[in-house]
Formats: sequence, C-alpha cells, structure tokens
Amino acid sequence: MRPLRTVAFLTTLAAGCAPDRAGSTLDYYFTYDPRSLDPALSTDVPTGEVVALLFDNLTQFDPDGRLVPGLASRWEVDSTGTRYVFHLRPGVKFHDGRPLTAAAVRASYLRALDPATKGGRGWPLYPIAGARRYAMGDATDVPGITLVDDTTIAFTLEEPLNVFPKLLAMPVAAVVPDPVPPDLDQRPVGSGPWRFVSWSHDDAILLARNADYWGTPPASDTLRIRIIPEELTQAAEYEAGRLSVVEIPFGETRRWEQLRPDELQRRPALRALYIAINTTRGPLRDPRVRRALNHAIDVPAILERVVGGRGVLAAGAIPPGLMGYDSTRQRYAHDPAAARRLLAEAGQGNGLALRLWRTQRSPYDRIAEAVQQDLAKVGVTVEIVERDASSARAAARKGETDLFLTDWYADYPDPENFNYPLFHSTNKGPGGNLAFLADPTLDSLILRARATTDPAEKERLSRTIDARVFELAPWVFLWFPTDLYAVRPDVTGWEIPAIFNGQRWLEARRTP
Repeated sequence: MRPLRTVAFLTTLAAGCAPDRAGSTLDYYFTYDPRSLDPALSTDVPTGEVVALLFDNLTQFDPDGRLVPGLASRWEVDSTGTRYVFHLRPGVKFHDGRPLTAAAVRASYLRALDPATKGGRGWPLYPIAGARRYAMGDATDVPGITLVDDTTIAFTLEEPLNVFPKLLAMPVAAVVPDPVPPDLDQRPVGSGPWRFVSWSHDDAILLARNADYWGTPPASDTLRIRIIPEELTQAAEYEAGRLSVVEIPFGETRRWEQLRPDELQRRPALRALYIAINTTRGPLRDPRVRRALNHAIDVPAILERVVGGRGVLAAGAIPPGLMGYDSTRQRYAHDPAAARRLLAEAGQGNGLALRLWRTQRSPYDRIAEAVQQDLAKVGVTVEIVERDASSARAAARKGETDLFLTDWYADYPDPENFNYPLFHSTNKGPGGNLAFLADPTLDSLILRARATTDPAEKERLSRTIDARVFELAPWVFLWFPTDLYAVRPDVTGWEIPAIFNGQRWLEARRTP
C-alpha cells in the first residue's frame, strides 16, 4: 500500500469527474481488490458490492435486507408458484445512453449462464427451466426465459420456489448492455446509481454520481473505494478522517466502545457461528451425545471472553432479523451435570475422544481451546486439528471430521438460505450440510417451506424447521455475530447493510 500517493492521485481524479465542493466525496474500503467488475464473474464480496453500485437488478435489497423493486416496478407469480412475470420500468437507460429492455435482461442471464463465461456462479439462475442444462453445455437455449414484450419478461421454474425474486437480486443477475462492451470487467457500464470513473488495481476504485439515475440519485458526488488490507491501517485512516466508515475487528471491540462510543453502529449479522457435529460418526449418531456437547460448553463465557460479547447467543440456526427466528426459545444451558447424564444414558459415561477441526482464522484458535477445556470437564477428550481453510473445508465436506468449527454467511436474506443448504439431506457434504444430517421429517418441512406461496405458512414452517434442528442438535450452537462499524461524525445517511449488496450509498453524505 502507498496510501499518501494514492490519496493525492485520486483527489485529482475526483476533481475531474465531479464538482470539488465540501462534502462531495465519500471514502470506503475493501481489504482486497475485487476479482472483476463484471456481474457474470461475481464470486467474491467486493465484486458483489461494486456491482450493486454500478448495475441494477430486477429486484434489489435495501439496507435492512428487505426485497424492493429494482428495474422491475412490480411482479406476480401464478398459483402454481412456478411462473413469474416481471414488469420493467419504462425509460431506464444504461450509462452509455442505450435503453434497457426485457431483451437485455434475457441476454444478461444467458451470458451469466453461458459455459464460456469462465469462473462465474450462475446458480441463482438455475431454478429457471432449462438454465442448469444450458450452463452445463447440454442445451443451446433456456426455454424458461420468455419475452412478453419490450418491458415484460417471464420466467418458468423447474419447481415452485418462493425465494426466486430474491435470487434475482444477487450480483450475477445484474443487467448489462447487449452487446456487452469488450472490457466490461475493467470498465463497467451499468444503469446503477453510480458511474465508473477509474480502477487503479490494488489501490482504489473511483465512482461518480449518476445524475440521470431512474431512481433518486446519490446524495454525494463521488465514492472512493480504497484497497486497504491491514486492520491497523484501516483504523488509522479512519481516525485521520480519510475513511467515512470502518469495520471494528472483534479483538478491538472494547477499545472502540470506550474511545468512540458515539460513532459506533451495530447490527446482528445474517451469519451463524457454529460447530458442525458429524451425525454419521460413531457416538455422534446419538442425539443425546450431541445435546451433551451443547450443555458442556459455556458459550456465554466464550462469547464474552473471546469477542467482547459481540454476538447473539444461538438457540437454533436462523439468525435474528429473518423469518423463523424465535427469540423465546431457550438455548442449551451450560450444565455439565446434564451433559454427564446424557453421555451416560448414551453409553458414553466412561469417556469419549473426538477431533475438532478448525481453520487458521482468528479467533478460531481461542474458541477451539475454550471448547476443548469445557468438554474435558465432562470426560470428552478433544484433539484440535488446525488446517488451512481449503484443507479443513475439504475434510469436512468429505465427512472426515468429528467436529468442525465454522460459520455460514447468508447469500440472500431468507431462512431458506440456512435451512435448505445446511440441513436438507440432499446437501450433505459439499452442498453445505456439514453435519450430514438426514431427517425425513425435516426434509419434508424444508421442501414445503420453499414451495409455499403463503408468507404466513412460510413463517410457521420456518419456525418449526428451526425448532426441529435445535432438537436434533446437529451443531454446537454458538452465536450469531454482530457487525460493528464506526461512522465518522460528519457522515450521515449510512447504515450497516443486513446483506452484503444492500448498501448502495444513496443517502450517505458528509456534512460541513
């Protein structure tokens, strides 16, 4: 990093693309350079965040994670739950002046699914009839995407799926011009609230306000996104007034709470931290053993000691803020006597030896050691196995781990994004179900919750699913982490987004 030279260079660029008035520039950062600025190649969070600024989707997420109209002003689904029709806003134009039509939407989706688009993640579009076969190279078209007219597009799904409109808010489903500019990945042209100005790799990305945006244009003229890998540098740049916001590392929570309490924002993350228990391995097949592990571990003490209390204790897998979360459910209390009793009932009263796998990610080392110590007190000997992230995940997906300390981030804000990949039996291993849980009752509930078109029924089913998961105890339920950011006193209109692509910096501005 060469922060001083970079700042001077970018200030010159900003002056050339927007009026240089007080409060016109906001400063954000990524910890690493985006892979690309092309929606079809969006596989990482930085790319997804920039795509949300430069491009539009048929549907979008607001900062609170609510699904809101995007390029589509409205949509409807038929009684079968398999046919969706989206109606586009009239008069929307790309940054280069070309009109945005239903044909551009279809072309964008075919491009994202095209096997020639190397390295993309087209899975949010796979529910569309024929999309998966097209992506695999086994078909030449996607019959499930049809044009009704210039401003109306219809989708036929392989099966009912009520989260489909949320999948269309994912970065890969952003709409690009057709034909696509040859250098779209480096000089993107979208229809979003911000226009691309420049990208100095590993230094910064500069965006300018799109005054012709179909919605309300951003309140600020310029958004500068710097690449700052080091946490200490991030904090120093924020304290010097050169960053508008900064995320607080877990280990720094208490210090920032003492030094700058009035600048802090909190939001429970749509993320679960847990220990996957392989329900197919030896004694771990018995739910009593799995419940015993939960009772043996003093999760509140670990949460307070290791991450400064930054989390909501878990009594299930659905985080706060999502349909199905039950704040009244009693979590597994720290009760070593109950743990010993359950182990004895399961025939494991004479001791049990397990291996707990973890990655090298901080603070997993301290969490694993605390778990090891607590389990030792009830006669469970734990060997900690430390591996790099890819090796540890590979072992867990192959079913080679007894216990695996990990987390799950929501791709989109819906309980289905936790229930289906993490607990449906068809997703054992590589699909996300690292507990290898297979429960017919749970499978049936999950499929019903995915298919229903009745929001009240989905709410009821989601809560029932989470209660069933808690009862089966395929995890050691730890906590749902809390995001913590500092926001400069002169910055207004910015809040922590519930989902990674939900903050488009539309209302953020600096005040004199």
